[in-house]
Amino acid sequence: MKTRLSSATIALTLALAGCTTVGPPPYTGPAPYVAPIPGSITYRGQPRTKLTKSPIGSTFSHEFRIDGSTRAVETYRIAPDRSLELIDRRIIRDWLFGRDD
Repeated sequence: MKTRLSSATIALTLALAGCTTVGPPPYTGPAPYVAPIPGSITYRGQPRTKLTKSPIGSTFSHEFRIDGSTRAVETYRIAPDRSLELIDRRIIRDWLFGRDD
């Protein structure tokens, strides 16, 4: 019984060691650098038109295909000068039996 209890304690300790309590970072500070790729809104520089009615600091997503089986979902934030900051990118691969997201 003592061995079984010890094994259970070790297994629980290892399982809890893999957990983290830190959530996703709030998008309040400077954006981490994510380089634009073909298909990104800011790939060839900033768009000519500015989002004038959207509040500064608001975010939106843009989804596009990289190739036939890979999608990219990017998150942009509107900067104080009304330019777009690319702050996040997720790559989602479609497989035969499901997706990679």
